[in-house]
Amino acid sequence: MLEQAGLNAVLDKPLVDEEEVKEAGRVEGVSADIVAEALAELKAQRIARRHPGALVIGADQMLECEGRWFDKPAGRDAARDQLLALRGRTHRLVSCAVVVRDGERMWHKTDSARLTMRNFSEAFLDDYLDRAGEGVLHSVGAYQLEGLGAQLFHRVEGDFFTILGLPLLPLLGFLRVHGVGKE
Repeated sequence: MLEQAGLNAVLDKPLVDEEEVKEAGRVEGVSADIVAEALAELKAQRIARRHPGALVIGADQMLECEGRWFDKPAGRDAARDQLLALRGRTHRLVSCAVVVRDGERMWHKTDSARLTMRNFSEAFLDDYLDRAGEGVLHSVGAYQLEGLGAQLFHRVEGDFFTILGLPLLPLLGFLRVHGVGKE
């Protein structure tokens, strides 16, 4: 997303046990918002150690539906199960970005969107999974709203970029103030 917005970005994958953090959040009874923020900061802090002086962005997204948290599906069957569980329901996507430099947290933003899936048939679902392919395994909730996944929805409320996984516009504003991008 950052590159599509005209910025040069280096992708560096952190080694973070996301499931451990999520499980701790479940046990402690914290919200999906808090877990997304904790994961985004943990990712940024891990990467910042390898890039002294750099602005490092960590991001995470959580999907919550009726108190249940959903993750990226492990395979087609898991994707199908997730979409059946979300069918006809409204869920919330929470996206958080944290910016760190040299271990100091400089900025963060958490945003959420509400999405309501339509009550589609199982035949439609199977056709969707066939056509969408492996892409559904790379997104929480097993859909990509920017493509064929739009067909799954009845209503979408919230910022498009937040739904894609990053509160992009506020992040770009912060980066411009810090000399990244154009004023």
